[in-house]
Amino acid sequence: MLRRAIICALFAGLFVASGLAGAATPVRGQTLVPGVIYSRQVEFTAHGPVVIHVISAPKPVGLYGLKPVLSNNTIIGRERVTSMQKRVSGDATVAGVNGDLFSFTDGHPTGGLIRGGILDSAPVDFRSTVGIDTDGLLHVERVRMAGTWQGSGQRRILGINEVPRANRTTLYTRAWGPRTPAENGSAQAIIQPFPATKPNTPLTGVVTQYVTGGNQPIPADGAVLVARGAQAGFLSAEAPIGANVTVLLTLTPPWANVLEAVGGGPVIVRDGKPVFRSLEGFTTDQLAYRHPRTGVGQTADGRIMLVAVDGRQPGYSTGLTNFELALTMMRLGCVTASALDAGGSTTMAFDGKLLNRPSDPGGERAVAEALTLFYYGVYEPALPARVLSPNADGVVRPSTVTASLLGPGGVVVPLDSGSKGPGLYKFNWTGAGQPEGAWTFRTIADDDLGRHSTADRQFGLNNTLGFLAASASHRRLTGSFRLTRPARVALRVETPGGGIVKTLATRSLPAGDGTISWRGRPGSYVFSATATNDVGAVELTAKFRLRR
Repeated sequence: MLRRAIICALFAGLFVASGLAGAATPVRGQTLVPGVIYSRQVEFTAHGPVVIHVISAPKPVGLYGLKPVLSNNTIIGRERVTSMQKRVSGDATVAGVNGDLFSFTDGHPTGGLIRGGILDSAPVDFRSTVGIDTDGLLHVERVRMAGTWQGSGQRRILGINEVPRANRTTLYTRAWGPRTPAENGSAQAIIQPFPATKPNTPLTGVVTQYVTGGNQPIPADGAVLVARGAQAGFLSAEAPIGANVTVLLTLTPPWANVLEAVGGGPVIVRDGKPVFRSLEGFTTDQLAYRHPRTGVGQTADGRIMLVAVDGRQPGYSTGLTNFELALTMMRLGCVTASALDAGGSTTMAFDGKLLNRPSDPGGERAVAEALTLFYYGVYEPALPARVLSPNADGVVRPSTVTASLLGPGGVVVPLDSGSKGPGLYKFNWTGAGQPEGAWTFRTIADDDLGRHSTADRQFGLNNTLGFLAASASHRRLTGSFRLTRPARVALRVETPGGGIVKTLATRSLPAGDGTISWRGRPGSYVFSATATNDVGAVELTAKFRLRR
């Protein structure tokens, strides 16, 4: 008889603070990559059910990073979170949520953006910015930028990568897009070369050309200084062709060791306590009504919590108020947390696939940014149930890899070893001649940057149950199966999505053949049988359809 391996669901748990008298509540879920756990929770409230999606990840240092991904790699425009994840999947295995609020007109984020220590968009001081420093600590603070440019005269006020404003001077880098905004009546100085826009650092370049009108190309190694109205005369007089221009983008607080940041707000957890009134620049409609919500927080031990709450879908999920999101983040153990863009923007995805159910009628919304968890080590995709073997491991950088199976009694089955390029590698294994019981699929990798990582997936090898069949005649199912040894058997009829329609039987049975029948309404179903004994648990399923 053919052996079959059931994959035992891998539930990694952590204990987080609860809202009930300081008690601790275990949060369990599915391991996405080593140390990163996804869970889907349903709360039943007086306002209806609320579906909460949570990704819990280690402190973002070493093999882990938390950073924004910009839509289309430009300030202007929008892109879906799943698309952004696919675009960066060559660098790491990624999971995450949507980021900052944005303009529906052109897609630009309305708050701060720092990527790799480079300031791409200025923060706004009337709401919080979320920053991640080099030690993996999450900062949620109101940050203000004071920008200036200086030629031969005094320092003059400057913005960066912003929509045109009257009597305003703005520095445009390639982060904005390939060209400056289309506008009339402005003076535009091409500065080339020009250093990357690191905050709190004097940045000097040479004016090489003047152009008039908007929609001008932005040099890949330079920038364009655009002055409007009365400011245009100052620019042309104080920064002629050949002159040096010095730009200073000062942040307060300086955030000297913050290399990644995204606009957000309001702050919802501070020092482990929920914040009811942040006094940030948000409307009552944004805060007080139940909507889909997105949040990010950090626990006392450094773990990152990404949360997406589905909403605006009566009967499935009503959503939360902003303060209810704060209470949720606190119950998850966060000592610091911020809200992010909400409503139809709320999205959570892993490896380019949606985890939540966005509320827009058209599904996932294109947004300005994604706040993304990067994992740079080797990982093993979740093993699909009812397979004969572990199916694959994933490598995101050139690595030396060893893959093996560890079985009962110290059995080791080598699968593969050697140098591997980025990609997904599959292995076939039947389990023939191997002992039944608990097994581990282990992959060890050392990449070209010297980073060491290990990934484990547990599964079980069990030949107790076999020859499952579902025969349908009109509105009647006849299900059959075979046991090779005694076991406690649970027989169910389920929906194709896994919902239980009917538990047909739960009883202890001897070895041998078994049958059961059920009469139901017309439709598509799944016949499920689970056998449990000293060897472990094994489940088999068979689809069937009842007709009139």
